[in-house]
Amino acid sequence: QGTCSPGGMEVQCRRSAAFDCMPQPAACCPDWMAELPDALPLSRLSIPGTHDSLSLFGSRRLRCQSWGLEAQLAAGVRFLDVRCKLARGELHIYHLCTFQRASLRGVLRRTLRFLRAHPGEAVLMRIKEELPIFPRPGFAARLHRCLLEEGQGRVWCREEVPTLGQVRGKIVVLEALAREVLGIPYEQLSISDAWNVLSLKRKWAQARRHLERAAGGDPTTMHLTFCSGNGLFTCPEEVARFVNPRCYQHLRRRGGQPVRWGVVIMDFPGAGLLRLIVESNAPWASGHITAAPSTPTVPLRQPHGRGDRCHSRHSSTHCPRRCPSGRTLLPAPRLCRRTSAPVEQKRVSSSCWAPGNL
Repeated sequence: QGTCSPGGMEVQCRRSAAFDCMPQPAACCPDWMAELPDALPLSRLSIPGTHDSLSLFGSRRLRCQSWGLEAQLAAGVRFLDVRCKLARGELHIYHLCTFQRASLRGVLRRTLRFLRAHPGEAVLMRIKEELPIFPRPGFAARLHRCLLEEGQGRVWCREEVPTLGQVRGKIVVLEALAREVLGIPYEQLSISDAWNVLSLKRKWAQARRHLERAAGGDPTTMHLTFCSGNGLFTCPEEVARFVNPRCYQHLRRRGGQPVRWGVVIMDFPGAGLLRLIVESNAPWASGHITAAPSTPTVPLRQPHGRGDRCHSRHSSTHCPRRCPSGRTLLPAPRLCRRTSAPVEQKRVSSSCWAPGNL
């Protein structure tokens, strides 16, 4: 990991180009999507993301991020992993059993506030019920209501992967509900999420293989690579200290050329790693990166030293609010679009808002 000078030991050990556990990012990149072409499907982009994005509180075995939501968005993060529990009629943010001092309503409001200030951007948001032994029966209905009430007509909750132009200024929902459809079905994406880490080297090898699969795979399929992990003999910070620098070096070898890495999801990412992901989209995606005030940048130190699953998507079709299969629809206006047969029978919602509002 290199040496630390006595005066700068604390900062150097907590920040590099690839890893950062300081309270604020070293650089800001709030508008990197703005100059990308409208016609680009999200599945063709390289998108930096964070795992357990609101996990800021708890023990070292629980904390996954050091930057708050607004700081992550300003740094260029465009995929958020949001874990909720239904408690007292509301959806609250948890990591395992630790409350993260936030609610889903608050997360939606704060994200939409950022998007109002940066209307050329879009934010992917995976919304997941945290640790259900059995899915809470009211979770999907409460999520649907929350999206309707807080979404302000600026949430994409249809099944097909949109183009960037369709969702500028909007939140794109990815969900893994058992029977309802309120966004892009998570189980139909290509995902590597080997979160239970027994070997750091094996964890990085799995992530690297999936990054290469994304770079050379079907451009119509979204690829999500989790570089994060936890385990009995490690913790999120230790995994990030090992994996993030290797990810940085791997992406750096292809620097200067457009590469579709898909969604790269990390704990404690450094500003340099975020920039590499952003710049891989195209030469024009590298602008608008500025140093954050009062946050020194430290060069990357050389490194010292979730199983893959892939699902294909099918062609897009239209269906009316009551689909021919007879599945029950959640209450929502007008039309829904079916793009694939779900893995198990699901109740199908139309888009949460009429297509004209999207």
